[in-house]
Amino acid sequence: MRIAATLIGLTAPAFTTLSGARFAPVLATIMALVSAPCFSAAETDGKSWAIGVHFENDLFADTDSQYTNGIKITAVSPDLNSLFKQRDDLPAWLRALLPLEHLPFETHEKVTRTFAFSLGQNMYTPNDTTQRALIANDRPYAGWLYLGATFQTRSEDQQDTFDAQFGVIGPYSFAQESQEQIHRLRGFSVPQGWNNQLRSEPAVVLAYERTWRHRLGGRMRAGPAVDLLTRAGGAIGNVAVYASSGAQVRAGWNLPLDFGYSVIRPGGVSQISTLPQANNRDDASDQHALLRTPRWSAYAFLGAEGRMIGRDIFLHGNTWRDSHSVDHKPFVADLMAGVTMSLVGLKISLARVLRTREFRGQSVNHRFGSITVSYAF
Repeated sequence: MRIAATLIGLTAPAFTTLSGARFAPVLATIMALVSAPCFSAAETDGKSWAIGVHFENDLFADTDSQYTNGIKITAVSPDLNSLFKQRDDLPAWLRALLPLEHLPFETHEKVTRTFAFSLGQNMYTPNDTTQRALIANDRPYAGWLYLGATFQTRSEDQQDTFDAQFGVIGPYSFAQESQEQIHRLRGFSVPQGWNNQLRSEPAVVLAYERTWRHRLGGRMRAGPAVDLLTRAGGAIGNVAVYASSGAQVRAGWNLPLDFGYSVIRPGGVSQISTLPQANNRDDASDQHALLRTPRWSAYAFLGAEGRMIGRDIFLHGNTWRDSHSVDHKPFVADLMAGVTMSLVGLKISLARVLRTREFRGQSVNHRFGSITVSYAF
């Protein structure tokens, strides 16, 4: 876990330079880093995997507080139907262990099923990071380092997602070390209050979400189009308990049949597609012909999500030990706007997010920026 946290800490400074004249070279470096392991894997086994990096930071909004940083690295499997069920070279006993037709959710034949694995780290700080003493009326310092496993089923108009995240809150999240290293590298003052952070605690959250697609105009995957994505779900665990719902409108050219943008959050899923790329014809015999991704697409999106909060460990404090806490607000909303561009498996999303106040005493709504770079091959 320490090695993983160090890698995340070293990666984050590169993303925080995504502004001004330094944007282009840094983005090129990110693409190279993300693409290199993908091409290597493709050369060795020819299977369709995807790797993505999702980075969020309030530096994009010229602040350094509240939810101040999140990074998530995700690897997504190919369609399990193609990977296992149709591979004659796999041993019979292995195929018997993977009865894909009995997996939950969608059951008709035009459906893909994937697993995803992720590594992530979130950081939270109060507004004033110059004080060493505990600030009683502001959120606690907190870090969250976790591993995630996600199972998804996806049809043309519906996606079901089950996500499990396991990790640690507190000093063993190495959020303090990561943030201090980033600030030193960038010449910023080092936050002084990490001695007051939440105590070490194993942490888990289980989440489920369903997303529906509603076509509003145009032809998907071919020319200009508009669609509406609606979603509902919830999470339970000592990290977070909430119920959520939201909607997102997308408008652009060659809209892919994926399910839009989502923020990093406990139980949240980065939308990284592994659907096959479109070829020159739609083969009616191919069960995934209708799900193919266009070779290029560009669109803008505008969305909102609301959450009814039962528990948020980053506000309520430790579960089994006394710790700093604040009085949370029962309803929190995210408003988001951004653009997504993709070309032959490479996808880049840029977004700005406004999050309403999360606890009583928080003076203003919080803003942060997001960038996701992924490559499906």
